[in-house]
Amino acid sequence: MQKIAVFPGSFDPITCGHESIIRRALPVFDKIIVAVGENAEKKSFFPLEIRMKWLKMVFGDEPGVEIIKYSGLTVDFCVKMNANYILRGLRTSADFEFERTIGLMNKALTPEIETVFLLSAPEYAALSSSVVRDILRNGGNVSKFVPAILAAEMNSSTGL
Repeated sequence: MQKIAVFPGSFDPITCGHESIIRRALPVFDKIIVAVGENAEKKSFFPLEIRMKWLKMVFGDEPGVEIIKYSGLTVDFCVKMNANYILRGLRTSADFEFERTIGLMNKALTPEIETVFLLSAPEYAALSSSVVRDILRNGGNVSKFVPAILAAEMNSSTGL
């Protein structure tokens, strides 16, 4: 049986921390599905189409990574995609408590799906999409915090 993991998130925008977790998890799984959550009730900073495009630019060279949008429960998406794992990154103990609660609820809903945690690389422990959005809103340069292939485009997109 193939080891397929779903890495869910809004990726609004993708950061170096997201990229690091996915690339470090590639040797563990046969395939990683980067699942971009679609929530009509939530206002995103970047449109879904842009976030999808950026993820495909970052991982276009990785045959083990697939980018798909989804809505609804992550465990239902996992079942639909034949994935037995949910991949999550942890930066802090607060992340652990939050993700642990979600992981336990997912396990109660769909016992055959395991949640796997990877610790963030130390250099990305303080990094989040919300911090990157705040830097962009205020005209700052996010080149150190987003994948290099996206830095110029993201820095010029503050008019969104």
